[in-house]
Amino acid sequence: MSFFKKHSPFINLLIFFLVVNVILRIVLLFHPITQSTFGVFEIIKIFSFGLLSDLFVFIVASAFLWLYLLFLSNSKYEKPWGYIIFACLLSLLIYVSFFNTILNEYGGSLPEIGISFIALKTFFFGLLLFLPKYRKQIRMVLYSIAIFIFVLVIVQNAISEFFFWNEFGVRYNFIAVDYLVYTNTVIGNIMESYPVIPLFIGVGLITSLFTYFIVKQTKPFLYNLPSFADKIKGLGTYVVLFIISLLMIPFFANQQMSTNVFTNELQADGLYKFYVAFMNNELEYDKFYKTLPDAEAFAVYKKELPAPSKPSASEMHKNVVLITVESFSADFMKAYGNKKNLTPFLDSLATQSLQFTNIYAVGNRTVRGLEAVTLCLPPSPAESVVKKKDNKNKFSTGSIFRQKGYQVKYMYGGDAFFDNMGDFFGGNGYDIVDKKSFTPEEITFANIWGVCDEDMYRKAIKVMNQEAQQHKPFFNHIMTVSNHRPFTYPEGKIDISGKAKSRDGGVKYTDYALRQFFAMAEKQEWFKNTVFVILADHCASSSGKTELPLEKYRIPAFIYSPGFVEPQQFNKLMSQIDVMPTVFGLLHFNYKSKFYGQDVFKEDFDQRAFIATYQDLGLVEENMLTVISPVKKVKQFALKVETNPELKPEFQLNYKEEPLKKIHQELVYEAIGFYQTSAYLLKNKKYQK
Repeated sequence: MSFFKKHSPFINLLIFFLVVNVILRIVLLFHPITQSTFGVFEIIKIFSFGLLSDLFVFIVASAFLWLYLLFLSNSKYEKPWGYIIFACLLSLLIYVSFFNTILNEYGGSLPEIGISFIALKTFFFGLLLFLPKYRKQIRMVLYSIAIFIFVLVIVQNAISEFFFWNEFGVRYNFIAVDYLVYTNTVIGNIMESYPVIPLFIGVGLITSLFTYFIVKQTKPFLYNLPSFADKIKGLGTYVVLFIISLLMIPFFANQQMSTNVFTNELQADGLYKFYVAFMNNELEYDKFYKTLPDAEAFAVYKKELPAPSKPSASEMHKNVVLITVESFSADFMKAYGNKKNLTPFLDSLATQSLQFTNIYAVGNRTVRGLEAVTLCLPPSPAESVVKKKDNKNKFSTGSIFRQKGYQVKYMYGGDAFFDNMGDFFGGNGYDIVDKKSFTPEEITFANIWGVCDEDMYRKAIKVMNQEAQQHKPFFNHIMTVSNHRPFTYPEGKIDISGKAKSRDGGVKYTDYALRQFFAMAEKQEWFKNTVFVILADHCASSSGKTELPLEKYRIPAFIYSPGFVEPQQFNKLMSQIDVMPTVFGLLHFNYKSKFYGQDVFKEDFDQRAFIATYQDLGLVEENMLTVISPVKKVKQFALKVETNPELKPEFQLNYKEEPLKKIHQELVYEAIGFYQTSAYLLKNKKYQK
């Protein structure tokens, strides 16, 4: 069968796909972010199982290639069939161009794409029909374009996987699916972060080169097209291979069972990982995770709720400014061992503040940090509440402030449409101040993510001055953007050029902009009556040898309010979700709480932290990490400090996570209880304000 011989496009593209993926695995294996060593057995497993996964994924993904090859024929141009097909195509083109079709119902660019595709198909079919003398040459051009597209997809996917690994240290996951939704912002980020023109030229040249060799190798197939009988045999064989592949792909995916996450990721096929993430953007807790009887699960939750008590002092309605800093790992700060002097202002401010030295972010994306400080509950499986349709009228920090008569705003230097922030905060009673609120004169510098932090802070000062005139306290939540790739910012502000596009520069400029903000704030009348809360949304990187590497969730956090909050260190283990309930405690707010977050200064404060990816849900407690995962898996690790003699005990960052053979069941029940009940409350609309 010509479909499976050496001149077949299917065979040649398969070989090309496998070679590209082997090269990609080698590159990722030696990438600096791959912080691991591998034994001989692991290397063999990565490349052998990986190659087989790639083989079966290509067979499934090549369905479009097979459709193209099966319809290559000369007989369809014979009379009368050629004229009938051309008339049908022409009628279809007229219909989609001038009448209301299903494409119009979907809207957007889909009608234009559909019309363009049908128009091109009609045009080229006409050329092949009416110019039989040149049919061979025309078909060769069209065939070369088709092969170019298939080669381009393979090359572009490899490049995309490299950049995704460079950013996150994993193959495609739920974040990659998210990026498809916000294509404009993501493409803009790539355009500003990387040398796009040389990159595109390189991709174009590589694609053209391999297209040339594949077309040259497969000319005999094109010049001697398979007969109808050959096509039936080839299609039958492909269908069998397709069915086998559908069975084998998940089989090999289930062989990714190493305790070293990098081994599993390198062994995986990126396209299949993307498919799984796309299909599992919703993970129902009860279906995928271990559960307890509801009564037992809610007993865990009720232990977390504060006991009813009357405040020892009257409420203080001070202004509150919450600043969540983009991608700000603890190890950027001097106290945690950084020697580059990237955060001189925050290093100084921390010593003048209530500093939480042992606090963990709940996740590795901005929406997780926003969810944590707004809803104060453990992270939900798959997607953040911020991104879900049912994200409105929740019991939130904003709802508490509104109860107390505060003006409540969310301020963001970018477009609040991104990551559904505008819908979430607007639906929870926040007024939105984002890039659309800026006049052209208020913008001195912007990149794809939005205006620079200095511009955002100047705008915030203006807004807060206006709020102060209303004689009502205000709560403003500010989200920064400058410490994000492409790490560009105004020139001449710090000693690292924005043209360098370095993370160190992004961190240092973020610190510089915060210094400018506080210099402006100190001059305002409302400053002395304001509490400032500064913490990271998540760390700069989330990749590590384990599913949930603790050091990749450790963040800085402090509360600054001269004359009100005494400078001190709070060294107990705590979670990002505890910050705002602690602020409410400092203000002596009297309210009935649904929060899982706690006031850390209460006598019944329970030390624990929640950390999670989009599917692995972790609880850190009693020097152990409990992880519950889909397919009702449970893992537990003993946490042992890897002491850095240069750091004080409270700033030790690194822990060795040793798998426990004997599971500590009480902590497993606690982890299940927390995550099961929060999922239940959200699903059943019990977490409303």
